[in-house]
This record gives sequence, C-alpha cells and structure tokens, in this order.
Amino acid sequence: MDYDVVVIGSGAAARTVATACADEGWRVAVCDHRPLGGTCMLRGCDPKKALMSGTETVEAVRRMHGAGVAGELRIDWPALMRFKRIFTDGVPERQMRGYADRGIDVYRDTASFVDEQRLRAGATELSARYFVLAIGAEPLPLPVAGAEHLSDSSRFLEFERLPRRLALVGGGYIAAEFAHIAARAGADVTMIERNPRLLTGFDADLAERLRQDFAQLGVRVHTDTAVTSIAPTRDGLRVDTAAGSYFDADAVIHAAGRAPALNQLQPERAGIEVANGALRLNEFLQSRSNPAVYAAGDAAGCGPPLTPVAGYDGRIVAANLTRGNHARPDYRGTPSVVFTLPPLARVGLDEEQADASGYRFRVTAGDSSSWYSSRRLREPVSGFKVLIEEGSGAILGAHLLGPHAAEVINLFALAIRHGLTDAQLRDTLYAYPTGASDIASML
Repeated sequence: MDYDVVVIGSGAAARTVATACADEGWRVAVCDHRPLGGTCMLRGCDPKKALMSGTETVEAVRRMHGAGVAGELRIDWPALMRFKRIFTDGVPERQMRGYADRGIDVYRDTASFVDEQRLRAGATELSARYFVLAIGAEPLPLPVAGAEHLSDSSRFLEFERLPRRLALVGGGYIAAEFAHIAARAGADVTMIERNPRLLTGFDADLAERLRQDFAQLGVRVHTDTAVTSIAPTRDGLRVDTAAGSYFDADAVIHAAGRAPALNQLQPERAGIEVANGALRLNEFLQSRSNPAVYAAGDAAGCGPPLTPVAGYDGRIVAANLTRGNHARPDYRGTPSVVFTLPPLARVGLDEEQADASGYRFRVTAGDSSSWYSSRRLREPVSGFKVLIEEGSGAILGAHLLGPHAAEVINLFALAIRHGLTDAQLRDTLYAYPTGASDIASML
C-alpha cells in the first residue's frame, strides 16, 4: 500500500487523526480540494467570531448610552473584514508546514474512491490500509426554483461590501448569528424559516425571548414560511414564498441546513453503505460495510455538528486505528451556543427529551435581566432554565440566555459529564461578580 492511512479533509477531525497517526510512525496522506484548515478555521467559527467582535463593541456602546457613555460607533465593514483575515489568511500555509514537518503528504485535489482500498485524488491514485472520512458537511440542496442564485454561508464571510438588503433562508444558529452581525453593521435583514419557530434545537421559551429581541434590532423574522423561488430583478433578487409573499434582496444566504459531504467521494465504489445521506457506522466510528473506512466529525454525523466534537471524534478514530477498536465516543455534556447578542446556550436534555427518557425532574427557570450580571451591562434579554433529577440532584440539562451564557454553559457541561449535583454546584464558591456566580441562584 502507498499509505497506512489516507485522511480526506483538513479540518479539526482530519488534522487530529493525521497528526496522531504520523506521530505513531504511520505513513499518512491528507486530501482536500479546498484550502487547508477546514470549515471552523476558514469558513465558520473563527471568522464568524472575529466579525462578531466588532458588533459586540458597537452593541455594548449602544446599550450604555445615557449611563456614562456618549457618542456613536459604527461598523466599517471592509476594515472588519481585514481584521477577520488576520485569523484566516495564514491558516493554509501553517497547516501545510505542520503536515510537512511530520512527513505527511498532502494532495490538493478532489478525492473519490476507485474501489475498497484505492481512491483517486485528481489524477493520482492512492492505496491505503485505512481511509478516514473527515470531509465535513455541505449545504443541503434546496428544492427552490432559481437555487443557483443562493449564496452559502462561506460567501457571507467573504463579502467585501456588506449587501444593503440581505435575506437569510433558514432559522437555525447560522442564520441567527449572521442576522445579528449584518443588522448591526447596517444591513436591512430578513429571515425566512419554514418551521413554526426559530432555533428548534434550543429551548423554546428562551428562543422566543431572543426572537422578540430580533424585532428591536430591526430584523424581520418570518416563520412558517417556505421559499419557492429566487429570481433576478433589475436591482437585485426577488424571493417568493409559498404563502404568496415576496422579499427583495441584494443577496440571499442559504442557512437552511447541512449534510455530510459524501457524494463527491462516490462511497458506493468502496462498498461504503450510506442510508438517508448518512454513513452507517458502528460504535467505533467504523464503516459497517467496509472495515478499512472510519469517519469523524460532521462526515460521521454521530455527535452534534460542532468543532470540539470533530476533534474528539478524531481522537477516538486515531486511538482505534493505532491500538485496535476499543474507544467509543461519549457525547454527554456537549454544549452548544448561538453566538447572537446576547448568546443562547444549551447542554444536556430539554424538557421534552427528559420526559421521553422517563426522568422525574424539577425545573428551575426565570428571567435574570434584573440580576446584577445583566443590569451592569444594561442587557434586558436574559433568562435561564435548569433541569434537575429528583432524588439524585443530577443536572439533566441547562439552557441559558444572556451576556455570559456562552461561558457559564461550560460549567453546566462539566457537571453533566462528570456527575456533579445541584448541591455541589450550589456549594461551590464562585468569583464575584461574574456570570458564574449566578449559578447558585439559578439552582
């Protein structure tokens, strides 16, 4: 064989597998037709949060007007994009150097399988003992006339000039985050979601409170609304819906879901079974039909589609490759955050899931906008909901909305993963005044 393992992709999952196997003395190759670095570093988390830095500053000043702060700030979009590129432009070269230092070969071409133990990267054919699919996810095809006029989320992060009118198709975390960035940067923003509510993976009560804040920001939100067509006009694009309404925009962003990017790999040639767009894997993240194939991250689709999960999957796969199948992923206590302003976060179960699992539990919930941690920042949108198992006191789930939610959720994640009880959390002495010091009051 040419290699011990060929890894397809170059994001967090791929990088973790490739470097771990190379450190064991394996012959390793990485294939990726896109710039090295993966979605999070180049087209997702990192550039998005860099753009959010500017909008956080503008929002903080706006909230403090009349409370010791005077004057106006605005977003300079081209300058903000230059700031973002500080975090993205050097990534591919650094990745290439890192692979070269470990003796990992890199193929900058689209990969597709030839048979069970061979694939083609461009014009080069590679054979290997093992293959790891860590190619990430791609936007789901939308059954919309004129879908070719849609831009994907990567395009939003590359706009040299922010469109004056922006339409976002979808109501998940990507659409919500982009809406907050664009509206605060001066764009006229419309969100179009086919489901009855936004952010269906998050607590319904807190998501509704956040939705009310969208109106204050000037973002128009249309739920229960399906897009049927997108067509060019003399001055932009027209978005039509099944309800007969339409919206004008200069750009339309597809933020309506993603799926494992498997089609270009032609997995059927390698005997890799796919069901409903997902790989059929065993508990070791190994293909059920071709034991030479493993998967990690979004391509595996086993855990939440988050960067920490991708890196974790990569460690699981690397351990199973180099030591034999023994490691199984455990996704308990994986937090997820919508980086709006304020952020919305969750970890563990929601009430419906806890009921379905047969737990007996109590719920503590409330509005925390009057608490010092929110009042100090003049943040009027703040709340919480915590699910606690009766008897054991175990934390089953936590749902937070407010200025410190993105950090405080990690403490609840720690509690869920390691079995800390509500009594132990209440008994902890937290630094004050901090967001974490609110935990005892939440419980």
